Amino acid sequence: MGNRPVLREWVRRWRSWGRPSTCHAAGGTACATGALALAAGVALAVVLIAPLVGSARIDYARALAGLSPDREILFYARLPRVLLAALAGGVLGVAGVLFQALLRDALATPYTLGISSGASLGAVLALCLGWRQLLGLPAVWVSAFAGAALVLLLVLGVATEGRRMSSFTLLLTGVTINSICLALILFLQSIASFREAFAVLHWLMGGIDPVEYSTLAWLALVTLPPLGYAFLRARDWNLLAVGEEWAAARGVAVGRLMLAGYLAGSLVTGSVTSITGPIGFVGLIVPHALRLRLGADHRLLIPCSFLWGAAFLVVCDLVARTALAPSELPVGVVTAMLGGPFFIWLLRSRRRSLWL
Repeated sequence: MGNRPVLREWVRRWRSWGRPSTCHAAGGTACATGALALAAGVALAVVLIAPLVGSARIDYARALAGLSPDREILFYARLPRVLLAALAGGVLGVAGVLFQALLRDALATPYTLGISSGASLGAVLALCLGWRQLLGLPAVWVSAFAGAALVLLLVLGVATEGRRMSSFTLLLTGVTINSICLALILFLQSIASFREAFAVLHWLMGGIDPVEYSTLAWLALVTLPPLGYAFLRARDWNLLAVGEEWAAARGVAVGRLMLAGYLAGSLVTGSVTSITGPIGFVGLIVPHALRLRLGADHRLLIPCSFLWGAAFLVVCDLVARTALAPSELPVGVVTAMLGGPFFIWLLRSRRRSLWL
C-alpha cells in the first residue's frame, strides 16, 4: 500500500513524454522502485493475458482441469511461445544496453557487431544444404549457433591486442564481418532452389514458434547468467559510458570489462538468434525509450530493459499471430512496423535530450 503513491507518480511522469526526466531528478530510490514495479507488473500482465488470446478461444479453468482441446492449446501451443517471446525480448533488450554501453553509441544494437549475421549465415547454410538434425538438435539451431561463435572468434581475433580491446576497432571489425556475412547469405540465397530460398527468406524475417519446455530451460540456463553478470557490473558500465580513461582512473579494468561485456552480449544474442532468427528493433527501441525516461544508470536500465523488452516482444508476437489469423506474420516484420514509427516519434519529441 505504501508504494502506491510512488507508482502513481512514476506513471504520471512516464506519460509526460514532452519533458526530459530521469529517476535521479525525479526522486532517486522512490522513482527507481516505482519504475521497476511498473515494468514487472506490465510484463507479468502481458505474459498472463497473451496465452488466452488467439484465433481459438480457450478457458483457463478447462485448461487447468486437463480438458481438451483447451489444455493442448494453452500448454503446448501458446504458453511455450509466449515464454520464448518473453525470454527473447528480455535478452535482446539487455543485449542492446550492453552493446550501447560497450561501444558508447546509442544506435548500437545486438546485431551491430555481426553476431546475428554469423548466426544467420550458419542457418542459411543448413537450409541450403538440406540438413535436418545435428547432434540430436534441429540443424538450423546448431548451425546458427556455430556461425555466431565463429564470428565471435573472428571479431575477437582482429579487435583485441593482448588483453586490450578498442571499442572503435571492435565496431569497425564487427561491421566489416557483418557485411561479409550478409554478402555470403545473398550468394547462397541466389543459388538455392525456390523452396530453399523461401525457407531462407522466412527464417531471416525472424519468428517465434512453440518449442519444448526443455528448450526454454536450456535457453534460460545459457542466457540468464550472463545477464546477471551484466547487472552486477552496472556501476562499471556507468563509468565506461563516460569514457575509457575516466573508468580506468576510477579502478575499472577497462579491457577486461569490455571483453567480458562483448562475450556476454554475443553469447545471449547468438543463443536467441539461433532459435528465433534475427528480430530487430527490440535491442534499439527498448533501451532508448527507457534511457530517455530513466536516465543512463545501468543499475535501473538493465532490469527495466529486460522486463519491457519481454513485454514488447510478447505483444508483437501476439499481433503477429492474430492480425491475419489463421495466417501469421513474421514477428520481425511486426517489431519493425510497430517499433519504427514509435522510435521516429520518440526521436522527434525528445531530440533535445538525446545523447547521440
